[in-house]
Amino acid sequence: MMERALIVAPAWVGDTIMAEPLLARLQEASPGMEIDALSPAWVAPVFTRMPEVGHVHLSPFKHGEMALSRRFSLARRLQGYSRAYVLPNSFKAALIPFFAGIPRRVGFTGEARYGLLNVRHVLDKGVLPRMVERFAQLAEEPGAPLRRPIPFPRLISTPEQQRTTLRDLGLEENGSAEAPIIFCPGAEYGPAKRWPIEHFATLALALSKDGACIWFMGSGRDKILAEAILALLPESECVNCRNLCGATRLEQAIDLIALSRLVVCNDSGLMHIAAALDRPLVALFGSSSPAFTPPLASKAEVARLNLECSPCFKRKCPLGHLDCLRQLSPEQVLSVCQTQLV
Repeated sequence: MMERALIVAPAWVGDTIMAEPLLARLQEASPGMEIDALSPAWVAPVFTRMPEVGHVHLSPFKHGEMALSRRFSLARRLQGYSRAYVLPNSFKAALIPFFAGIPRRVGFTGEARYGLLNVRHVLDKGVLPRMVERFAQLAEEPGAPLRRPIPFPRLISTPEQQRTTLRDLGLEENGSAEAPIIFCPGAEYGPAKRWPIEHFATLALALSKDGACIWFMGSGRDKILAEAILALLPESECVNCRNLCGATRLEQAIDLIALSRLVVCNDSGLMHIAAALDRPLVALFGSSSPAFTPPLASKAEVARLNLECSPCFKRKCPLGHLDCLRQLSPEQVLSVCQTQLV
């Protein structure tokens, strides 16, 4: 009988991308395995660009919502899987595979999930410091060592998908003959992850002097950040700049990033997308740490200062100065960019 597995997805784009090597290992161990995902709507497009995933079921639940009767109702529609891999560590995340009667329910013990999971791993953060390692461990039997090296996550963007996205966004007529440099100035987690807008503006000015086409990408909430950066640039330098924040669906953002010749971004979901597409990438780290969720790609470079106060993993700088990013100068980042553009 064909193995069918259900992946219960994380709530963040970056974490979801970190799960792709797990899926690759599951299909390597069981060729022909059908893998579907149960995912929040905002990260579902990432699964559609993973080569291992067949169907994506949308999870309708808000953060923190228990909704037991609705979870039970959804679980009745998800019967027939032989395995489930529960990636979040919450109690709620493990309910649907249990209600669906999936025989093999795999995950870390997490929030007292002894009855909900029947293949339980115990997390040793010292042995598995990175998110990608923790997810990949679920492909092993509990207690077995993780097979290394772990392959880099990968997403798919075909030339046809890219052409469709350019056409739908009206970028064919307005684009440059040269592939764009993409700036991602936002970070959903909070301002302590965001490189200052004046630094982005200085970097944009330095790169645009060579005629570079610069596109700003991110969510609708990031649009104001891109507008503020563009307002700091002379009008003559904005000719090849486009503010696409909030103008793209996530799958379109994947296609545009796949077309880029360089991506400069904060520690964010778009950073992990750029890495999974193997684009030249400069990742800016301040309050967070690349030791836990680094960009995993051969062409990724991290720019950070390693100050004594970082990483603090706070949404806002607890000291009020954000020196971990303010002191990371545009000149330093430009130097890294230039090595990536060679």
